[in-house]
Amino acid sequence: MALPNIFTAGVSDKIVDRINNLKPTTQANWGKMNVSQMLAHCNVTYEMTFENIHPKPNAFLKFIFKLIVKKKVVTEFPYQHNGKTAPAFIIIGNKDFENEKNRLINYISKTQKLGEKHFDNKVSHSFGVLSKTEWSNMFYKHLDHHLTQFGV
Repeated sequence: MALPNIFTAGVSDKIVDRINNLKPTTQANWGKMNVSQMLAHCNVTYEMTFENIHPKPNAFLKFIFKLIVKKKVVTEFPYQHNGKTAPAFIIIGNKDFENEKNRLINYISKTQKLGEKHFDNKVSHSFGVLSKTEWSNMFYKHLDHHLTQFGV
């Protein structure tokens, strides 16, 4: 089953509505992160896409990511609860809820406005070239997983 296309306004708007239903006190249904850490965690995907603040994996790690991890990230199959988290995505310490929430909403808006043509065959930080569908799946699936984790 195909995942919703994050590049469409309707899908992006629904994700933003779900984010706007979060509160600083929203509790997770599973996992170790609090809601502010989860928002910061979700921002990492976009930081890797739009910012140059995360080191790129070396050739060996990139090969492993493409061989093993890529299928789990860019396909329609849902993430498992309490799955292994890549080190760059582990958020430690307190994060500002409103700041992380606003950053995430801005990244989602930017992604939607750039559109699928911008992302089609664009090189990702860890997986090499991705199709527009793989980019959409990666963005949507990660957000949906964590918003479901927090009951929205």
